[in-house]
Amino acid sequence: MLCSGKKSYFAAAVCIITLTSMVTVSYLSLQRLSHQPKVIHEHSKCRGKIANSTITPLKDNRTFIISPYFDDRERKVTRVIGIVHHEDVKQLYCWFCCQPNGKIYVSNADIDVHSDSQPSGKIYVSNADIDVHSDRFGFPYGATDIVCLEPENCDPTHVSIHPSAHGNIDQLPSFEIKNRQPEPFSVDFTVCISAMFGNYNNVLQFIQSMEMYKILGAQKVVIYKNNCSHLMEKVLKFYIDEGTAEVIPWPINSHLKVSSTWQFMQDGKDIGYYGQITALNDCVYRNMKRSRFVLLNDADEIILPLKHPNWKTMMSSLQEQNPGTGVFLFENHIFPETFSTPMFNISSWNTVPGVNILQHVHREPDRKHVINPRKIIVDPRKVIQTSVHSVLRAYGRSVYVPMDVALVYHCRKPLQGDLPRESLIRDTSLWIYNSSLIRNVNKVLSQTLL
Repeated sequence: MLCSGKKSYFAAAVCIITLTSMVTVSYLSLQRLSHQPKVIHEHSKCRGKIANSTITPLKDNRTFIISPYFDDRERKVTRVIGIVHHEDVKQLYCWFCCQPNGKIYVSNADIDVHSDSQPSGKIYVSNADIDVHSDRFGFPYGATDIVCLEPENCDPTHVSIHPSAHGNIDQLPSFEIKNRQPEPFSVDFTVCISAMFGNYNNVLQFIQSMEMYKILGAQKVVIYKNNCSHLMEKVLKFYIDEGTAEVIPWPINSHLKVSSTWQFMQDGKDIGYYGQITALNDCVYRNMKRSRFVLLNDADEIILPLKHPNWKTMMSSLQEQNPGTGVFLFENHIFPETFSTPMFNISSWNTVPGVNILQHVHREPDRKHVINPRKIIVDPRKVIQTSVHSVLRAYGRSVYVPMDVALVYHCRKPLQGDLPRESLIRDTSLWIYNSSLIRNVNKVLSQTLL
């Protein structure tokens, strides 16, 4: 017998440790095996309905799928960006569609919180791991990665997500797996703007921000739009037709009770700030293969270089000084819209709704014991999970960029509303770009007939 011999405390301890080790190894082996895709149907056809919506609810109404992305940075997986209820969703499975052999595989999904052709194939199944992102801020629903181990010898083009390893594939929505094919970078800088909501109508400031992004080096701006005014729709159409904007429909309030705040205790809704964190993660993965850098900021924010003329030279310098770094964080500074200067009071702009940022060049001073939140420029290939003001998981280091190199120009309602003008800091760094900005804004206004 394994535990025979002297009945000493030492022998007993050795026996217990040995048995525990054997059980642990067996359990881990079973866990590894349970995650491997297994064939459950040899000749099934992959005929699930192709999902075309940005947000697709599963039948449990506790799981919402945004989009799957191929991710081979550590192992060959499909990472599905989604939203789940952090307590109610305990198990999911991935049903893979493989080509060219016409096989469907189902893999149990790791949960971390679109095509017209009909694929065909064989079904495999394995267990899923669930990981809701840590920055949930008390809300019951949170951004989630559903990470599915892919079958060997298969490059699936589509995947379905299901709470069971059994069922009818024809009844499941099927999602195209993006980022499957390598491609050369099409742009250097992409700006991600999440959650345009509240019948957004800050038209003038939006145009000014878009034109500043272009001046500084952005070739693409991705906007997750919940809703906006009719006038903003015309502006968005202009930028779509120009090739600058990519507008992603974001009808999250059709599925969940959304909050316009970031903390659950403030209103007790299902998810914070219109699912902003989920949108940002989707934007990072959406642009992982096509953009060298991705900027995560709001439409009223501009990452403004102070030592360099544009983002390209700034990022070249920062990367040279910080080799291996993939995350660069910039201090957010408030330029309150309640204080303005008479400079650049352009009469033709006065009929356009929104703020004229050229007239707001006084920023609030730092507050003792209050950390300025940061906005981010990332190498998307080094990001695993991001939040709004920091990256939660990444390969490599994160670096705080000194304020003398760049800051986030953030023109909005004041945070320190009681401060007199003389307590504000005059900062006209934005005026360096005034000639180009005015000319470009006038061009947009004339072409959109505003």
